[in-house]
Amino acid sequence: MAKDDMDKQPDSVSSVLKVFGILQALGEEREHGITELSQRVMMSKSTVYRFLQTMKSLGYVSQEGESEKYALTMKLFELGAKALQNVDLIRSADIQMRELSRQTRETIHLGALEEDSIVYIHKIDSLYNLRMYSRIGRRNPLYSTAIGKVLLAWRDRHEAEEILSHVVFTPSTARTLTSKEALLSALDKVHSQGFGEDNEEQEEGLRCIAVPVFDRFGVVIAGLSLSFPTIRFSEEGKSGYVKMLHEAARRISEQMGYHSYPF
Repeated sequence: MAKDDMDKQPDSVSSVLKVFGILQALGEEREHGITELSQRVMMSKSTVYRFLQTMKSLGYVSQEGESEKYALTMKLFELGAKALQNVDLIRSADIQMRELSRQTRETIHLGALEEDSIVYIHKIDSLYNLRMYSRIGRRNPLYSTAIGKVLLAWRDRHEAEEILSHVVFTPSTARTLTSKEALLSALDKVHSQGFGEDNEEQEEGLRCIAVPVFDRFGVVIAGLSLSFPTIRFSEEGKSGYVKMLHEAARRISEQMGYHSYPF
């Protein structure tokens, strides 16, 4: 895009275009100085410097010693790798989630950790007329969801505490856990029994069971869950649901390169 066209854009759009122009220029060569970059992207040196300092503070750009030259870090690569991982994960999970749907007719979710929340990255709707409200991309709290508990239970305790350090525990129902201490205590049971539960903690009248999905390094990268209204839940059938979830999660984990699923 020509400089005149860029200048006609709204400020927010123009800023995004400038950032990506700088990133693209840095990606084409190992390192650049400010003068060279400003000529390459057709911006003033002061503008380029301002954007570089912001990108440097965010960890996307590094400054090479005393040379005043700038280069990309691996952070963009890490972001791209995460995106590819999710694509592969969803592709592998979809087959197993559809089989779970066929067996149970209930809603199946795949959720991942996003900062201090879970985000649903795949979903198979219930085959019953009575369905739950959720959508891919929706965020929910860690403390009131079965997937959230699973994502925390297999992490180092200090890491879990750090993730929860800025979480505000807002009760959605009378059953919602309302403190970090209560949640951390519950995680021990989740880990030992091999699954997490949401017993009407996020939404009244809704139960959920979730199990972990591992990557090739044995790190939990997602939770696989089965959700259903309380009117269709029975304690007698819970062990069967957990077994089906574990079998599905084991197959997904194997597709991701992990062959030591613990359940």
